[in-house]
Amino acid sequence: MIKRYLKRLIVINKEAVLAEILAIRGLMQLLMKMRNTDEPWTGEERKEIKGHLKNIAKIIPAVAIFALPGGSFLLPILAEALDRRKTRRLQQKQDTAAMFDRKL
Repeated sequence: MIKRYLKRLIVINKEAVLAEILAIRGLMQLLMKMRNTDEPWTGEERKEIKGHLKNIAKIIPAVAIFALPGGSFLLPILAEALDRRKTRRLQQKQDTAAMFDRKL
């Protein structure tokens, strides 16, 4: 239930959050490290991510929950909600289905 609420909160603000994360060099790669390589973040990487999220939370308050104590445990939810590959794969499936429908 909490995961669904947080994902919805992120998705509502996705464009703004994504723009801010992309503006900070290396943050998107660091945030996606766990999803791409299955390696956990180190303590230093978690501190770096939380520091950046604190700055982003000043602009987009919905991100503040990830900067709070214990917010590190919620970072995988943020990474999942911002995963652009999932969106691309979904778009490719829809394009393929549309092309298939046109041929019929």
